[in-house]
Amino acid sequence: MTQEARRRTGLDEQAVLLVAGVADLAVSTLGTALSTVRGLLRRSDTAELAAQAEHDLMARGRLVLDRYATVPPAHLEVLARHAVARRSADGG
Repeated sequence: MTQEARRRTGLDEQAVLLVAGVADLAVSTLGTALSTVRGLLRRSDTAELAAQAEHDLMARGRLVLDRYATVPPAHLEVLARHAVARRSADGG
């Protein structure tokens, strides 16, 4: 086997190992998530828990909209308001 063929085989093996590792991570994460969901469904306060989760999500949504949807005032507008306030405070 030539060195080029060995290098190609090494890269193929690395790719297969990488894909297998990612698949194993996904399966274990999914398994953990499913067991968590099963545990939550067995709780007696599921309705209250769901209402609290909805409330928390709505609060997060409000924060995101406040952060990104509100347009700050223009810089020159702020300076003009400060100048007007200063003039009126000086009596002029």
